[in-house]
Amino acid sequence: MPMTHVTIERGTKWLADAGLRPTRQRVALATLLVGDGQDRHVTADSLFDAAGEGTESVSLATVYNTLRAFCDAGLLREITVDGAKSYFDTNMTDHPHFYWEDTAELTDAPADQLEISRLPKAPAGAEIASVDVVIRLRRG
Repeated sequence: MPMTHVTIERGTKWLADAGLRPTRQRVALATLLVGDGQDRHVTADSLFDAAGEGTESVSLATVYNTLRAFCDAGLLREITVDGAKSYFDTNMTDHPHFYWEDTAELTDAPADQLEISRLPKAPAGAEIASVDVVIRLRRG
C-alpha cells in the first residue's frame, strides 16, 4: 500500500484515538495496518515484510513491540492458531475466523452464521473475557 498523505493521516488518527504517541515507526506500521481503511489480518513477519517494502526502516523486534502496544491499547485483537502462531486483526468486533491450513491464511467468517447457544461456566473466581472461534479449513 503506498503511503500517501491520506493513508498516513488515517494511521496517525488511529493512534491518537487510542492515546498512543505517534512515533515515526508507529505511524509507519499503523499506516500499513489501517491506512487504506480496510480490515486485515497480519502476522509480525508479514507486517515486517510489508514495512521493508516502504521507506521507513523498522526492526522485527520493533514490529513485535508495536503490535503488543497496539493490542494493549485496544487497537488490535490477537488470534492465536496452533498455540504458537499469532495473527493480529484490525477488526475489533466480535466475529469468527476461517484458518486456511494450506496457506496459513486467516480470514473473517460470517458472524451472522455463527450461533453459540451455551458456554461452560467459568471456574470459581474467573470470568469469561472473550470467546475466539477459529474454524480450520482445508481445501478438498
